[in-house]
Amino acid sequence: MNVRFKRLALLCSASLLSFNTYSGAISFDQAWQVLQLNNHSLEAGRANVDAYQHLESAKGNLNLPQVSIGANYTRLDNDVIVTGKQLADATTGLPTLPSLPGLSSLLGGIETSITEKDIFTSSIRAVWPIFTGGRITAAQTAAQGETEVAKSQFNMEVQARYEDLSKYYFSVVLAQEVYETRQAVEKGLAQHQAFAIKLEEQGQIARVERLQADASLDKAKVETRKALSQLTIAQSALSKILAQDTSVQPTESLFININLPPMQVYIDQTLATYPGLDLLAAKEKQATSLIKAEKGKYYPEVYLYGDYSLYEEDTLASQLKPDWMVGVGVSVPLIESTGRSDNIKAANSMVQRVQALKSQAREDLSILVQKTYLEAQQAIDEVLGLESSIELAQENLRLREKAFKQGLSSSLDVVDAQLYLASIQTQQSVARYQYLVSLNRLLAVSSQMDTFNQYQTSAYVSAN
Repeated sequence: MNVRFKRLALLCSASLLSFNTYSGAISFDQAWQVLQLNNHSLEAGRANVDAYQHLESAKGNLNLPQVSIGANYTRLDNDVIVTGKQLADATTGLPTLPSLPGLSSLLGGIETSITEKDIFTSSIRAVWPIFTGGRITAAQTAAQGETEVAKSQFNMEVQARYEDLSKYYFSVVLAQEVYETRQAVEKGLAQHQAFAIKLEEQGQIARVERLQADASLDKAKVETRKALSQLTIAQSALSKILAQDTSVQPTESLFININLPPMQVYIDQTLATYPGLDLLAAKEKQATSLIKAEKGKYYPEVYLYGDYSLYEEDTLASQLKPDWMVGVGVSVPLIESTGRSDNIKAANSMVQRVQALKSQAREDLSILVQKTYLEAQQAIDEVLGLESSIELAQENLRLREKAFKQGLSSSLDVVDAQLYLASIQTQQSVARYQYLVSLNRLLAVSSQMDTFNQYQTSAYVSAN
């Protein structure tokens, strides 16, 4: 898709999203649209692509003739004068008759001015190259390669910004879940404290048990405030990268998918679409065009040229000179100083280097996809594996609270059970976050960022 068309689509999307961003609530897809519109590095990338597209268009003009209007002023040391004797001596082919005097005698001392010493002329000149040994085509191909490099760099920047947004956006969601978990812990410990006060008043527990409940509640309040502070920081960071003046609130939740497509699907898609490989291909095209350009220096250059006089002074020389002329020119290089032979060798070495880099990049990308895929799978396994632990922790907390009310368990047992449940829930939230970061890295590197919604609709819903 053309970069300018993409930008127009983003502008339209942003206008439709204005009400959602104003209210502070924003989905991940909406956040991505806003970031593409407001991010300065992406804006710089678009400008860079536009610049190279214009330069590529400029190279297309190399096939056109070069037409110019010129004027010349020339001053001679003297006027150009021709005498009769000079004309007679220069004239040949006249018969010699005894009854007629010689031509020199007839012309005598006649002289005429060919041109004055101050000469001013003006004309239109045109030069049209018709064969340059492939140098024009090579220059145009190199310009295409430069444009493709700029586009590939821009697409890589887009992928990098998508990964960054994924981390920032879902870190806010994670911080929100951690904050809610800490609130639940604080609420549970507040209820536990209330029970402890009643039991102490009834003489069923010692004062130290109630003090343990007080201390645990106070510590839980500190942890809740800390979680709120981390949530605020995460929201501020997300707002900044989206260039929003007010705090934004993600509407998504953390999730996993039970079944991912096979790893090979992501590897094949990455190797087919990754812009870094396109960048290397463009570099190879540039190096190949350089080889052709240098080889073209061994061939002659053929061109058409023409000249049409616009202004001439009223002199005999001007009258004798034709008003226009056209011709064909050939320029054959014999000895030149650019080192074309060594330049060809250097360009061949560049091609070999790029080909080696492409092979290495394909291997590195395969490893990256494999590593990211396994990380995503590991996060899925961790989320699923913690479900039984959460169920156990919930049941343990219920039993500890019941036992405490009956005087069969200490306050510390209840606090430990509450904190253990919170730690398992937080660990599961972190695993979901790690899954989404890995998933979006897979989607970015394989150029499938527009398929994220499909993963959302097939998200796994936990029974807990």
